[in-house]
This record gives sequence, C-alpha cells and structure tokens, in this order.
Amino acid sequence: MPQDLPIERIMQTGLLCCSPRTPLCEAAARMAERCCSSVLVMEGDAVVGIWTEHDSLQVDFDEPGAVRVPIAQVMSYPVVSLPPSTPIGEAAMRFAAENRRHFLVADADGRPLGIVSQSDVVLNQGLEPYLRLREVRAAMRPEPVILDGGLSLRDTASTMQAATCDAVVVRCGDTLGILTERDLVRFVARHPGNTAIRELASRPLMSVRADDMLIHARDLLIGHHVRHLVVLDEDGAVVGLLGFGDMLAGAEQLYLADLRDALEKRDQALAQSRRNLQLAERVIDSSLEGIIITDARTRIEFVNPAFTHMTGYSLEEALGRTPAMLSSGRHDATFYRHMWDDLQARGSWRGEIWNRRKSGQLYLELLTITAIRDDDGQITHFAALFNDITHLRENEERVRRLAYYDALTQLPNRRLLEDRLSLAIRHAHRQTQRLAVIFIDLDHFKQVNDSLGHAAGDELLMQVARRLSAHLREDDSLARLGGDEFIALLPEIETPEEAACVARRLIEAIRAPFRFGNREFRVGCSLGISLYPDDDTSVEGLLHHADAAMYRAKQEGRNTYRLFRADMHAHDDRRLALESALRETLETGAGLDVHYQPLFDRDTGRLCSAEALMRWRHPAFGDLSPTEFIPLAERSGLILPLGEYLLHRVVEQLRIWRSTGFDPVPVAVNLSARQFWQRDLVDWVCAELEAQEVPAELLGFELTESTLFDKQQQASQILRELRELGCTVAIDDFGTGYSSLSYLQELPISTLKIDRRFIQSLTDGGRGGQAILAAVTGLASELGLQVVAEGVETQAQLIALERFPVHRIQGFLTGHPVAADTFADNWLIGR
Repeated sequence: MPQDLPIERIMQTGLLCCSPRTPLCEAAARMAERCCSSVLVMEGDAVVGIWTEHDSLQVDFDEPGAVRVPIAQVMSYPVVSLPPSTPIGEAAMRFAAENRRHFLVADADGRPLGIVSQSDVVLNQGLEPYLRLREVRAAMRPEPVILDGGLSLRDTASTMQAATCDAVVVRCGDTLGILTERDLVRFVARHPGNTAIRELASRPLMSVRADDMLIHARDLLIGHHVRHLVVLDEDGAVVGLLGFGDMLAGAEQLYLADLRDALEKRDQALAQSRRNLQLAERVIDSSLEGIIITDARTRIEFVNPAFTHMTGYSLEEALGRTPAMLSSGRHDATFYRHMWDDLQARGSWRGEIWNRRKSGQLYLELLTITAIRDDDGQITHFAALFNDITHLRENEERVRRLAYYDALTQLPNRRLLEDRLSLAIRHAHRQTQRLAVIFIDLDHFKQVNDSLGHAAGDELLMQVARRLSAHLREDDSLARLGGDEFIALLPEIETPEEAACVARRLIEAIRAPFRFGNREFRVGCSLGISLYPDDDTSVEGLLHHADAAMYRAKQEGRNTYRLFRADMHAHDDRRLALESALRETLETGAGLDVHYQPLFDRDTGRLCSAEALMRWRHPAFGDLSPTEFIPLAERSGLILPLGEYLLHRVVEQLRIWRSTGFDPVPVAVNLSARQFWQRDLVDWVCAELEAQEVPAELLGFELTESTLFDKQQQASQILRELRELGCTVAIDDFGTGYSSLSYLQELPISTLKIDRRFIQSLTDGGRGGQAILAAVTGLASELGLQVVAEGVETQAQLIALERFPVHRIQGFLTGHPVAADTFADNWLIGR
C-alpha cells in the first residue's frame, strides 16, 4: 500500500541550501530558478532554519530593503524533521495536524537527507482510487479570495496572510489571473516594488468544473506545471479554488474516515468475538449434554456442569484423569481398541456405551467423540459429547410392551396372541396334535362399570386376569382382546373334552365372588371353544369360530360354554350380514317403517294411546322380527341411530296427523339403555318436538327395569326432566327384571306395563301368575300409577283381567301393529 511506504522513497534529495548571511532576494532567486518551495539555511553541516514560499507573505514589498536582509532574519526555526522510515500516511496526517507545508528528512544523527512537501505526498501517496471516485467539489476551497487587479503587492500579501491561503484570484479586466506564494517568491527575487497585482498575476487562469473528477484536475496540474485551478459552475462563475494541498486535505479526511471505519469494525469484531465466546461458554454450561475435553493423551482438561450432573464427578475431581474413570467393565479391550482405531482413521466415533457413575450406578450413554487437529493436522485435543439414554431405552421397552401387552392386565394383547397362535398351529401341524382356543366374555360387565364406576371395572378385569391365569396350565397362554374379552390358547390337547374341562374350571373360577373395597359382587362368563384342526386351520378362523361359540353360549343362558359347530358358522355369517345390511339401511332409510299398536281403556273401549314399533323389510332377508334386529343393533352399537330414526319418524307422523285434520293420541317410544343415558337426551327430545311443532303431551317413553335399576338417582333426574317437559314415562315388561318395589315410589313414572307372560298365565290354570298380578296391580293402584296389560290375545284373558285394577289393554285382541295410514283410518278421529 502507498500509505505504508516510507517517506525516503518520495523525498527530494537535491537540497537547496544557503548560509544565514545570504540576502533574502538571492535565496529567493535560487528558489525560483530551481522551482523549489523551500531553502534550507545551513551553518556548516547543521540546519539552522528554513525559508519557504509561505514565508514570502511576510515580506513588506513597499520597503526596498526588505528583500535584501540576511535570510537568517526572516527564516523559520527550529526545523521539524522526520526519520526516513516515516510512512507516507503518517506524514500526510502530520501535515494536516501541524499545519505545515514541509518536513526535513534527517537521519538518526540529525544530518539532512532530503525534504518532503505536501505536493510530494499528493503525487506519491497512491490517491488515484480516491481521485477517480471524487468530484472536484469534494476537495475544492469554496468561496476563494478574489482581489481587484489594482491592489498593491504588499496589500495582496497581507490579505493572503490574513486569509491563510496560498493563492488568490485576480480580476484583470475581462479575464482572471492568479497570484500564488510561488509568484511572491519570484517577486522577492526581482523586487518589483509595490506594483499593482494585475501586472504580476499569471493568466489566463486554468479552470475545471465542479463536477469534474479530481483525477482530471490532478492531470491538468501536472501536465501544465501549475499548482492551482479555478473551479467554475455551469454558468462560468468562480465557485472554488483547487490545489495539491486541497487534494491532500481531502485524501486525509478520507483516510481518517477509513481509519475510523476500520477501527470501528475492528472494535465491533472484537466485541462480537467476545459475545460469541461468552455465548459459547453459556451454551456449554447450560447444555443438557455432558461435554468432556481432553488433551492428545486423553487427560481431562474441561467438563461442563451436565457432566457433573450425570456422572457425579466435579471438574476438580475429573481434571488430569482419563475418561477411563467412568468405565463400567461391561466392554472388553476389543471394544475400546476399535473405538480408538476409528478415531485415528476417521477423526470421530459415535455409539452407545455403558458407563458407571461416581455412585456406582450403571447408565447407558450415547457418546460422540471428535478429534481436534491443529494447522499441521496433528491431534491436539479430543471433545466428547454424551447423553444419558438409559430412560430412553427403558421407555422403548415400555413402548414395545404396549405394542404386545395389555396396559391394564399386563396380559398379551391380540397382536401377540395371534403370533403365539400362529406358532402353536405350526407346532401342532408338525406334531399332529390338537390345540384349542377359548373365547371368554364376562356377563353383565357393563352393569359393574355403570353401578360401581370404571375404577371398579378395571380392578375387576385385573382380578379376572389373575384368576384365569391361575387356572390354566403352564404352557397355556391367556390374552386380553379388549373390554371384557379374553382368549385362552391351549396347545397339545388330545380330545375336545380336555378343552371343555378347562372351560368348566375357568367358569368356576369366575363364579366365585369378587371384592372391591368393602363391596362384594359376582359376575359370570360365557365361553366359546374352537379346535385345531377340527374347526379350522388358520388364526383368523379359529378366533372367529370361538367367538361364534361364545355368542351361542350367551344366547343359551350365559355363564356356560359351547363348542363350535358348523351351524354356528352359518348363524354367525347371517348375523354379520344382517349387521352390514342394517348399517346400509340406516344410511338410506329404505325398508324401515314404523307401525303403531293401539292401547284401549278396558272399561270404555276408548282409544287412549299407541305404542310405536319398528319394522324392517329387507330385499334379501325379507321381513325381520324386532326380536332379531333390535338385539343386533344393541350389540353392534347401531341402537342409537336406530332410536333417533324412530323418534324422528314418530314426531314427524304426529305433526302430519295434526296438519291433515286428525286428532292424534299420545304415542310411546321405547328407549334403549344407551339412548336413555345419553347426556343430551332431554335437550334432543325438546329440539325434535320444537322443530316439528308437536306438543310434548303427545309423546311418551317406555323403559325396561334393568335400564333404571343400577343408577336410580341419576335416572330419577332424567325422568323428572322428561315429565316436566310434558312427556309420559312407563316401565315396560314389569316383573321380568330386577323388580324392586322401592323404586316405584321414588322414580317419577306414570305407568306400569305388565309383561305378557303374566297375562298368559291367567288362563293356564296356575295361581302363581294371578297372585303376582294381584300384588302388582294393587300396589300400582295405591301409588296412583296406571296399569297396562300387554299381550292380551284372547277374550278369556280380557275377562280374567276384570278382577284386577287394570286400566288399559294392549294386544292382538284389540289391535295389531299397523302402518300409520291404516292406524289413522281405523282409530283416529278427524276434526
């Protein structure tokens, strides 16, 4: 860089010297002749002073003797010198700071070597980039001193000295001239006296535009051997003056600005470096990963707080030791040799390793070791980062267990059972043996959940799992499919009777009472058995057939077992087909219809109300009995949409009857347990009635005793809300469930419907049915409840009922269930 060059490379070595006694005019003449800007005053070999162009401003040109005095009287001293190694940039800054035009260059002993001026710096400082990028206006002296040509030389020199300028513009008639300090030196040599400056000014004056580039102005100065240019604006008016000193001053400002910018950037870089270092330290200290830094011989130099937290060793305890302090003893020498071979070859190693804490506890860590090398590629340090992944592996094991084991009972789940059954089938095939699959389903488990809560239900399932496991053979497997369904796998059995024996043993185990807290309760179970290879040879087939056999056991009395038979397969296929058909039918509504069966006053024969009954006709299965598809809907979860469909159709039909001129009677709808226990049942009923603009008094509901028995308090609240809405509520099939006389006075019901079996017993000759009927009707009468006799099919039954306080009759004797139009035509009265 030019600014870094020493000034000895640009100094003028041909020094102009004179003695202290040399007349001033003679010294000036030498300067003019040599075109020098200064003369050194020497006494022998010593420099005693200097006289420069700028000193010419102090000469009194009105006094002829002023130019003939010895130079010693007007010289400047002492002379400021610079060593020859001074950089050009530093010299430029000192020119500006000390307001000087010249510096003597002297060696260490003070002997003069040369002289350097501002012009030398401008010409040699390497300012071309600056001059090429800046316009003249950036460096010119604005508003230069402009003097009238008639002014005397002495006054001009005084003006220049007062204005501290080295040149002035002179008006010479219609032209402009210039008078500089160098001109004054010539005048000192020629002593023209106090002459008007128009006679002395140099002209014509060279000019540049303010928007010209400085490099152009510099080339003009050098090319024409002049030291100043006048600056003109677009209109030709003088707006400035430009010389070498002005260029140097502008360059110095640029240099200072660049220096300040460089220093600021350096300070910012240092501050950023400190911040990054502090941030790195904070990151390392707060890192959740353990960090170890060792030297090339693996001696520990640094550990972070996470290392201490995970291992128990402090920084002081670890310093100077090797990571072998953490060795668990689980890995042999071969393991560590391979680790260090990888480190040397690839520069890093990553893997899982067992280590030991200070307390002696083992833990598994995921470790990454990196070799740190210097510029020559030599390893200087090792950095190790590790995480304790013991809990992670434990969690993965728990997740694996969740994938194959039931979370509640810890028994194998369906996935693991199918794997075991598949293996057992292959083994049985090779050994030509039988195996059995027992499908176990608890009876009335939902009642336990509803009455005692889900916590009790979970406890029951765990106790059931323990009992079942305790009554199976060592090689048998027990799995939980979900809910209250279990599967037992019995390999290596000889005869079906062996499986039946196990099934009976399991039933007896479940039959024993269970305890939950201070409460004791009983449940039963229904079992289905399928055999390999008798019933099927596939996993899916054996499970499917065991399920079908269990379903048959439930149908045929519960708390028993059944072996799979071929006719069960056909029945199960029909059940699945019916369920699929019912789903499709509920989506379209095609084939579903509502029939209405009338209820009459026994004494007057007046139509009192009706019961809505669902009917289903399918294109493939024909007319299906409610006793077949209603239980199917209960088991498949379709009872809710089916019940919603029924209620909507009934309310809509009541609206149609009213709008077409009929006077409808109240219609009762049967509610399943799942419908009744919906949280928004009452709101939904209210919304349906409001949407169809049907009075609530025209709608009633019938429920079985089992729906209300388990949670009487909650049931009472729902029934009360329905009664407050205006709907009637009846207990259907009374006497066949968990009849409790106490709840009759607690629940807000209005009607009892006596089951048809008691009505049929009236004409069978038995007295038991009559006694029950007498007790129930008498109690209902005392409680103010209406009594409805269901299933009245003969005149004899109707006559027999005359002895009992029965209010209404329902049955085939008085009217079959019929479609809505037929019901209206037969029994409703038009307005």
